[in-house]
Amino acid sequence: MAEGIRVADLTDRFGTLVFSEVVMKDYLPKDICKRLSATIDRGEPLDLDLANAVAHAMKTWALERGATHYAHWFQPLSGITSEKHDGFLEPNRDGTAITKFSGKELIQGEPDASSFPNGGLRATFEARGYTAWDATSPAFIKARVLCIPTAFCSYNGEALDKKTPLLRSMKVLDEQAKRVLALFGKTPQRVSPYVGNEQEYFLIKKEAYNARRDLVICGRTLFGAPPCKGQELEEHYFGAIRPTVASFMHELDDELWALGIPAKTEHNEVAPCQHELAPVYTELNEGVDNNLLVMEKMKFVASRHGLVCLLHEKPFKGINGSGKHNNWSVATESENLLDPGDSPLENLQFIVFLTAVIEAVDTYQDLLRTTVATCSNDHRLGADEAPPAIMSIFLGDCLTEVVEKIADGKASIHATHDILDLGADVLPKLEQDNTDRNRTSPFAFTGNKFEFRALGSESNPADTNTVLDTAVAASLKRFADALEDTPRERFAAAVLDLCKIRLNEHRRILFSGDGYCEAWHEEARRRGLSDLRTTADALSCYLDEKNIDLFQSMGVLTAPEMHSRYEVKLEKYNKLMNIEATTMTREARRAYRPVITAYATKVAKGLEAIRSAGADASMKSEQDTLNRLCQGITEINDGIDALVEVHERAEAITDAQEQAMCYAHEVNPAMERLRCAVDAMEEIVAADYWPVPTYDDILFYV
Repeated sequence: MAEGIRVADLTDRFGTLVFSEVVMKDYLPKDICKRLSATIDRGEPLDLDLANAVAHAMKTWALERGATHYAHWFQPLSGITSEKHDGFLEPNRDGTAITKFSGKELIQGEPDASSFPNGGLRATFEARGYTAWDATSPAFIKARVLCIPTAFCSYNGEALDKKTPLLRSMKVLDEQAKRVLALFGKTPQRVSPYVGNEQEYFLIKKEAYNARRDLVICGRTLFGAPPCKGQELEEHYFGAIRPTVASFMHELDDELWALGIPAKTEHNEVAPCQHELAPVYTELNEGVDNNLLVMEKMKFVASRHGLVCLLHEKPFKGINGSGKHNNWSVATESENLLDPGDSPLENLQFIVFLTAVIEAVDTYQDLLRTTVATCSNDHRLGADEAPPAIMSIFLGDCLTEVVEKIADGKASIHATHDILDLGADVLPKLEQDNTDRNRTSPFAFTGNKFEFRALGSESNPADTNTVLDTAVAASLKRFADALEDTPRERFAAAVLDLCKIRLNEHRRILFSGDGYCEAWHEEARRRGLSDLRTTADALSCYLDEKNIDLFQSMGVLTAPEMHSRYEVKLEKYNKLMNIEATTMTREARRAYRPVITAYATKVAKGLEAIRSAGADASMKSEQDTLNRLCQGITEINDGIDALVEVHERAEAITDAQEQAMCYAHEVNPAMERLRCAVDAMEEIVAADYWPVPTYDDILFYV
């Protein structure tokens, strides 16, 4: 985007590559537009005639903007996005050509599903799969390709993607929330979850990235001593953005805005080279699609600026990792259902929805933990910059007091906003929020939404939001079932009585203290909260009867579909751990050990030469260095042998869950032992000998 761009140009740029509602009105007849809106807003059936009209309009619009191909854009269980490009061009017999895109091609595609993860839902030879147009998320143009957001399923209709269960969860949340709102005399057209996914990431120089095989293969540094200066001065957070990064951010904003993605906030994060992008809230389904595009665009734009975007949760040991703060709320077309207003206690509707969320998170805390369980996120959770793996809810002093009063049967206080006086006449007085921000809490109430901070930076947020939607919908269903026959004159008292029961059953999940301290782990165990510290420990929760019952009873996932998610995530964890262990062993043998040995040899020859010359100096420091180098080489050799032994044992295990436990609790410690041995040598080997860029080289550039 050019410097000094006019506001009109900026606003005109937004959504130019999106087949939005405004574009539909320009390219579709009024009756067709009305029927399509009914499909999008109310889920009314989509017939082929309507699809043909929409396809023709999409094609016309896309061709006018330089598109040459179309693709069904979907989210397989691998967690990334996939697309197969088909050209609009169709040849004629006479050597000419026409452009063609039918309604059938719009609403259904048939990709080869054989190479996508399926978790046992079908055999390898059963290759057929289907993509189905998701009309609720707008089509867009990317690199001259018209991309059509779609669901992805098997030949028998099982969900092979992350979008299908997300849409199902949104449907049941809409249904059950409407039942509850009807009790309060409200009949909204639609109830939708909304998200704003704050995306953290690192930007490093491409030359440094290419020189680090561990970064290229694993996305994180498997070796690396702490830098001379890290983040201890706290000078990077919200600091001035360096020109190289600012240029990247400007181009990224420009591309995202053209795709209709409301990128809003950008700033330096805590760690050197770490940054954040936050969008404006959007409806959940579109918000997830947007986040996946954000991550893709970050990588592509970075490459055009001589940079590499790292989305791994913990690319540098001892340096703050990256998360994806998932800000979640529920709203109708006219109100946010998690907005307490000025007096939360008097707002019975808010109390019901708040209680439903508390009940849902407590009942399905283990399931929520599994949605953030990945090989990479294991290195971040609980590492003093991210919440621990224990799920808990922070409400703030004001709402905690309200909840406690209700739970104790003493609901008689009013929550009010305090005024903050900053003590200087020239500064305005600020209205204090009804909650502070607890940065150690995985699930914190932040005014009119919940911020789930445990989600990893490179994860697809669909899994987490599917669980949130479904669990909250189940809780709202229990409220509606219990209250629908209540006489009007007893309604308010019945609501408070029911909330009192539910809050007493689930108040153990509420915690306002420091989630980092070890005392919290002990307190959590006393309360009966789950403490699943690794992915291997967490994933089996997919198979728990209560979790399968939740998804089956709400119509979001079948038992086989649940089992498939478990199998896919478990397989990915084992494969990633295998890749990391293999890379670490190979790099230790081929890159680090030879260099350390060569430097030790140089030091030894220098010592011998000086002593042979008859020098009187003791050369004690040089001798100590040589001793440390030789000891270090021995420790590296021992570390390699220990890692190889346990890695081979893990590879030989045929049961996937048992194999994951071996990787988590035996291979990972062996990797850490080898890393410590190599990192200790970085401190004493001459800089011109060290085979890769160090943290000092990578994290500090102009």
